[in-house]
Amino acid sequence: MGKVAIVTGGSRGIGRAICLSLAQAGYQVVVNYFGNAAAASETVDLIHAGTASQAVAIQADVGSETDRKVLLEKTLERFQRIDFLVNNAGISSIGRKDILEADEASWDRVFSTNLKGPYFLSQAVANWMIAHASVVEKPGIINISSLSAVSASLNRGDYCIAKAGMTMMTQLFALRLAEHGIRVWDVRPGIIDTDMTAGARDKYLKKIEEGLIPIPRMGAADDVGSVVAWLATSPMTYSTGDVINVDGGYHLRKL
Repeated sequence: MGKVAIVTGGSRGIGRAICLSLAQAGYQVVVNYFGNAAAASETVDLIHAGTASQAVAIQADVGSETDRKVLLEKTLERFQRIDFLVNNAGISSIGRKDILEADEASWDRVFSTNLKGPYFLSQAVANWMIAHASVVEKPGIINISSLSAVSASLNRGDYCIAKAGMTMMTQLFALRLAEHGIRVWDVRPGIIDTDMTAGARDKYLKKIEEGLIPIPRMGAADDVGSVVAWLATSPMTYSTGDVINVDGGYHLRKL
């Protein structure tokens, strides 16, 4: 049947682009989603229409221990293996409140989805990969972080801190899993044109016109998807723990 990848938050935006890119690269894809079953089904249909790969949509809240177990059980029931995990599911700061006004409810929900979930899902998948090393092919984990891991937004403090934590999480898992041949990377998107950024699109476009990014455009979801697929299929076996920026050069400093 071929290699299998789980993509959390795979129903739309960057997640959908990652699912399609991995399917085009020959992976069978688990399209995880939280609430939008119609969008997840559409992603599955796009994979079946445009590639030879198989796909299935599985509902699960990555922040829930019970749901994470269901996600793995249903994946193994359908495909019998897991070769790659992409921790993409994420939510923005609820209400986008200033850090002097932010509440614990947003903090708890953002951290549950954006950091706790990926951490323990990676743990579970890594343990399965180690136990089934003889059948896993080019195993890897990719964490989709954000330029917010290193760029402060005072009205999204919980989001920024969770994404910064994901970068450290990448390093921890890369160190722990290297001996087992499981590669781990942090793919760090910049300003990507999706529904998550739609509300601030005009602001971003103005900043880009003023020289914010060396490559003067918003990124596309496919820009991220193609990088994830390249890492998943790359012959690189002596690289792990790296941050791969997909931000048009935003991270470059200049005088």
